[in-house]
Amino acid sequence: MTDTDDFAGAPWDGSDPVRAHAETLVDWSARVESGDRVVIRVAEGAHDLAVAVAAVLGDRGATPVFVYDSGEVSRAYLRAAAAERLADPADGHAIALYESTDVVLSLGGTRNVAARADVPDATRQAHARGNAPIREARLGTDWVSTVHPTRALAQQAGMAYEAYQTFVYDAVLRDWQALAEEMAGIKTRLDSASELRLVDEDTDLTLDIADRVAVNSAASVAYDSHNLPSGEVFTAPRSADGVVTFDVPMTVEGRQVQDVTLRFEDGEVVEQLAGEGSEAIAAVLDTDNGARRLGELGIGTNEGITRPTDSILFDEKMAGTVHLALGRAYDACVPDGTGNESAVHVDLIRRMGEGSRLEVDGEPLQRAGAFVET
Repeated sequence: MTDTDDFAGAPWDGSDPVRAHAETLVDWSARVESGDRVVIRVAEGAHDLAVAVAAVLGDRGATPVFVYDSGEVSRAYLRAAAAERLADPADGHAIALYESTDVVLSLGGTRNVAARADVPDATRQAHARGNAPIREARLGTDWVSTVHPTRALAQQAGMAYEAYQTFVYDAVLRDWQALAEEMAGIKTRLDSASELRLVDEDTDLTLDIADRVAVNSAASVAYDSHNLPSGEVFTAPRSADGVVTFDVPMTVEGRQVQDVTLRFEDGEVVEQLAGEGSEAIAAVLDTDNGARRLGELGIGTNEGITRPTDSILFDEKMAGTVHLALGRAYDACVPDGTGNESAVHVDLIRRMGEGSRLEVDGEPLQRAGAFVET
């Protein structure tokens, strides 16, 4: 891996945004070097970004393999496949691909955000469990996920297509080195803390974060960060007690979810309510035992993300928000190997309102969504 000083991660200079996106992804985020073996997963609508990424990889001397990654193709298979095949997918060939790979780049950009909406919950759950070895092999690489702006995503965000393109590039093409330096202080405070508490009008949740390692998610594998855009500091709670409400609307497996309230006791969800999409949350919780526990607490810091867009890749990074993920914990946060295990990792987001506060070991970290200097 190349040292971070080799790449400035500087703001966009106004040149071709698709090429700039590709260069940021390859150079800053994935740190691709000459000779690296790279798998590129390309969604239906990400063709233009894939072309730009291919050119950059050629310039850098990498060896690429391109894989088509389509929600509609996935739907067709899941609706037709036998239950025993989903449980035992005979996936040695897919595992071998990722085990022989240095870098995996996932280029999202769907043409239909609800492509898998009519896949039964039991089928989704079986597929998630059966594909766990493939997922683990992919996560063992220097992987990075990003998204190319499409009209379907603009429609999901409630934005005109040109406005959505501007929004995406404002979030992606930032001064990542400068943001990494700003977020380093938040990481330091979380690393040294034993307890984090979220308090607001409808929320009072206490998280045990003792002996965890926070990730300064500056959109680069050099920071154990695997999303572009990024802009968050996250850790993996050991346990949780209390109540939390998530007010940012989102789509979970093709279904709208909003105003979700979860109550935790001894680390597990014991009650859930939702203004919309309760059945989708119930399906997530029923995936496996680990789906009822938290795998992540993240604090958004990306000032370029100014509004929700119903895309977790963007919305969880929005400054002034906090998100919690049901399911799998990331290994980078868990040096002792005791992180939560699950076939799912589903994030839920809340804005930190006027009366809100985040406390670490009883001291303020954030009030009303703004960080408190120490």
